[in-house]
Parts: sequence; C-alpha cells; structure tokens
Amino acid sequence: MLHISAAAVDDLMTWPELVDALDSAFRNGMIQPVRHHHPVERPEGSPSMLLLMPAWSDFHKLEHQSQGYMGVKIVTVSPDNGLIDKPAVMGVYLLLDGITGEPKALIDGQSLTRWRTAAASALAARYLAREDASRLVIMGAGAVSSNLVRAHSSVRPITDIALCVRNPKRAEATLKELRDEGYNAYIAEDHIAAIQQADIVAAGTLATEPLIHGKHLRPGTHVDLVGAFTPDMRESDDEAVLRSRVFVDTKDGALKEGGDITQPLRDGIIKPDHVLGDLFDLARGTVKGRVSDQDITLFKSVGAAMEDLAAGIMVYEKSLKQQG
Repeated sequence: MLHISAAAVDDLMTWPELVDALDSAFRNGMIQPVRHHHPVERPEGSPSMLLLMPAWSDFHKLEHQSQGYMGVKIVTVSPDNGLIDKPAVMGVYLLLDGITGEPKALIDGQSLTRWRTAAASALAARYLAREDASRLVIMGAGAVSSNLVRAHSSVRPITDIALCVRNPKRAEATLKELRDEGYNAYIAEDHIAAIQQADIVAAGTLATEPLIHGKHLRPGTHVDLVGAFTPDMRESDDEAVLRSRVFVDTKDGALKEGGDITQPLRDGIIKPDHVLGDLFDLARGTVKGRVSDQDITLFKSVGAAMEDLAAGIMVYEKSLKQQG
C-alpha cells in the first residue's frame, strides 16, 4: 500500500487535470451514499465534527471492472483549532481496490480536501462565471483560500485578487505566498466596495452570519460558497440567494447540510426548485448554467465523496507512473 504525503499530493496535482477529472466523474457518475456526520461535544469550546465519506466506482459504467475503486475519507472539523495555529480540517483518505477491497493507498486527507474543494469550485465557475471574469474577491484567508485563487485562475483570466479578512496580520502569510507565485493579490480595505466590483466572490469560511449580501452584488457576478457546511452556518444572505441562478455540488448534500440553502428553504424564502441543478446537471448539460452576462450565479458546495475518490484515483495512478 502506498503512503502519499501532503507534499506528494501537492507535487502530483495540477489544476487543469483535477478540474477535468471532476468534470468526468460528475458526467459519468460514481456511487456515493450520503456522508455520515457526527458532532463531538466537549465540556469546553466548540464541538468538533467527525465525517465519514465513502464512495465507489459505478461498475456498470466501466469498460473493465479492474479500473474500479472504492474509497473513504475520514475527516474531523474542529473550529477552535485556529486558536492554536492548527488547521480546522484534519483527515486521511483510504483508497481501495474496487473488486478485492485491498488497500491501495493512504493519502493525506487535508491536502486532498483542499485540492478537490477548490477544484469543484473551479468546475462550477467553468459553467457559471462569465468567460471574461478577471476580478476575484476571496472572503477569508484560511487554508482553502489560496487554493481557491489558484483554482479559479486556472479556468478564468483572473488579474485582480482582493482578500477580505477580519485580521490582516493573520493573512500576511497567505498574501506573501500568492504574491510570490505571481498573483496580483492584496488586502481589501473596504469589503463592501470589493464585493461590488467583483466578477467572482468566493468564500471558504466558518461563518455563521452572512458575509456576502445580495444588495452588493452587481449583475454578472458569480458567487462561490465553500464554507458553511452545516445548517447553522451561512456565508450569504437571503437576497443573494433570491437574486441568483442557484446551483449546488450535489442536491442530496447541499439541500440538507448547507445553511446558505437550508435556511432560506426552511423559512419559505425559496422553494426547492429555486435550486436549478447540481454539478451532475452542469457536467452533463441537462441544465443551462449561465444564460446571459447579466445573470448573478451562485454555487454552494458542502463537499462530495465522489470528488475525493476522483482526486484520490488521480493521485494514486500518477504516483504509480512516477515510480515506474
């Protein structure tokens, strides 16, 4: 069994390849049960969340069954980790042979998650963001933020990147990293003005109150919501959802877990059919994403196990080729 470290994941992945791999996975299909999530309460501090995310190849659609895999990601999300300078998300991915169940690889879950999360956003932007989108606003500067910059820049001609953060000092490392890679990134002094001028607004936070308000979105904006993965969390307000053509990564997940969708559904602000489709629909062309350059589009993801499986297969097979 291969052990694939975070550094190896970073070395093996490329954004164009991964976005294409996810596109193929959603277009051709994989099997994924609804993920298991269990809150872990403690006497002090915020509760952690334990997530189990299994998926496997759809063997009925494979030309050769030997091409199939199974896999499961075990993840913890601990919101208080930032207080001790540790990532909020921890995890590992176990990739298995699809026929025998033999373990094939144990892959660093944090790095795999960062890559596939941002790649799913880039895949959505490929269908939903204007082709000339150049101004990107990122809400937050956590572990996923820099990858959101890289991923969106791989599918759209991004030339201007504003980071909207509560604590600029904590964003200095992310800012330096992006600038060293050649990105025109800076800290936005006025968050509202940055959003008003954005072509794409992406948020990957643990917010429980809206950061993105519909009244500030100009026509043509694409909103990418990556954080707020429970019903009690959200990054956008009701008006942002109402004004947008709304898509999700998977309906089974986002309509049950993502507060940006579940809260306006619960309150009767929107009906289920306000969510026009998911990545399956976009990849297969069964629903039109962006209809005009004036559309405001919104993509909400909560994470899908098949994204991890597609990314894990890609890393494993590239690692085998690299070894020989």
